[in-house]
Amino acid sequence: MRKIINFQTDLLRTFVSVVDLGAFTKAGDALGRTQPAISLQIRRLEELVGAPIIKQVGRTLMLTSEGEMLLSYAREILRLNDEVASYFNRATISGVLRVGLPNDYAVAFLQGVITEYTRQHPDISLEIYCGWSVEILERLRADELDLAVAMVNNDRAQFLSRSWIERPIWAAAEDVSFDPSAGIPLAAHPEGCAYRSRMIQALDAAHIRWRVAYTGSGIAGLQNAVVNGLGVSALTRYTMLPGMRALDDSDGFPPLDEIRVGLFYKHPRLSEAGIRLVNHVIARLDETGVSGDPARGHVGLDHQ
Repeated sequence: MRKIINFQTDLLRTFVSVVDLGAFTKAGDALGRTQPAISLQIRRLEELVGAPIIKQVGRTLMLTSEGEMLLSYAREILRLNDEVASYFNRATISGVLRVGLPNDYAVAFLQGVITEYTRQHPDISLEIYCGWSVEILERLRADELDLAVAMVNNDRAQFLSRSWIERPIWAAAEDVSFDPSAGIPLAAHPEGCAYRSRMIQALDAAHIRWRVAYTGSGIAGLQNAVVNGLGVSALTRYTMLPGMRALDDSDGFPPLDEIRVGLFYKHPRLSEAGIRLVNHVIARLDETGVSGDPARGHVGLDHQ
């Protein structure tokens, strides 16, 4: 008979809290437990896994390969558990939610998804911060944000819950043609933008001359620059507007490297309103077919 192993949610919650908060003592403070109790729960979880999930390297705690795999499942199990608990808790949810969105992604789409949620829950106040992905993740680490969407450099990024792939599209005005042999005018965000770097990398690799004809941090300005024929840009399917057309190999434009985008949050720091927002965002991403598998996490932890 197959042995059934039950991963208790309280053990998984302790594990995720240690990872997200970066220390045993901080996890204990968040969960109302002592450090020895937290350590005991981690050992119990390791017994269920049948292998260590956290190892000590010098004074730093690191996840083992088994711990990385468990973290991805633990986040999803807790998210679903809290979604069920929230469903049966009919109390009105309220509070302030601080959300970070990147300048260089489909901000309009994500803003629509998030504001849709707040319209359904008028007692929630929304604060949206738009910036570069690096800045957004720094704010999340500093507990200045509750939820963040940002570019992902790898699938082991700290606080990463879900990630998906986007392939940027070369976009130009419908009635304007550009000759790659004569040099390409670019409409781009400032340096540091993942889309800007992909445009330049693709053109350099194809030995196509280029120049930056428009620079602006806002997506609306970038879209207007494209529609008005100032230059071509790399956009997503969400940010293509009427009056634009996509360019590809047949137009002499090389393909752009894909970009991985992630949904980040610290589970133990997230309120019930925040958990519901996470579930709402993931549901909308699933509907559009872009939401990928739960991501694996990998972080260094201070043993305090």
